[in-house]
Amino acid sequence: MRVTIAGAGAVGRSIAGELLANGHSVMLIEKDGRKVRTRAVPGAEWVQADACEVTSLEEAQLATSDVAIAATGDDKANLVFALLAKTEFAVNRVVARVKEPRNEWLYTEAWGVDVAVSTPRVIAALVEEAVTVGDVVRLMSFRKGAANLVEITLAEDTPWVGKPLREVPLPRETVLTAILRGERVITPSPDEPLESGDELLFVAHAEVEEQLQAVLAPGTAGAL
Repeated sequence: MRVTIAGAGAVGRSIAGELLANGHSVMLIEKDGRKVRTRAVPGAEWVQADACEVTSLEEAQLATSDVAIAATGDDKANLVFALLAKTEFAVNRVVARVKEPRNEWLYTEAWGVDVAVSTPRVIAALVEEAVTVGDVVRLMSFRKGAANLVEITLAEDTPWVGKPLREVPLPRETVLTAILRGERVITPSPDEPLESGDELLFVAHAEVEEQLQAVLAPGTAGAL
């Protein structure tokens, strides 16, 4: 997969390093020459240019990318890059970093953003996920499809503990993606029995989150 990252600060370089380690092709676009540190991410292609300029993105051949990531420290720049990537260069997937939480409302499909990542929101969700049992905790929103990545930790009194997944009447538009059990990551299968303390990760439509909680934690239904 070919990924283009706008912004080669600490965040952009870290993302690039992770993607390269996973075998992807990465291009970093950075306007500030002081941040062009090719030795910091030696496997990446580096372009010193303004990621908010159409001509610069044309020269960088952004249209050949499968994913574009707006990772600068400026919300305005991230939104402009996201919009150009989606509307001018038809990049399939656009992920954008939210610098200031108060600007998160702008990061929508109207600005070309498929997934918005707000560090404060992610950290808050992870804190909730760590201490909350029986509640549906929203970890991330996928705005293009109105779906969310959500987690629910099974309590001891959950009626489905000890029963296989195939017996659980999950709502429509809900996909169980993984079960976290201690240090194990389990790929869901119909015959997998559920255990107390299991952390279930779902991709679900926002409208069915309350139904999901009603099924897996009936004692807390209506709390959403």
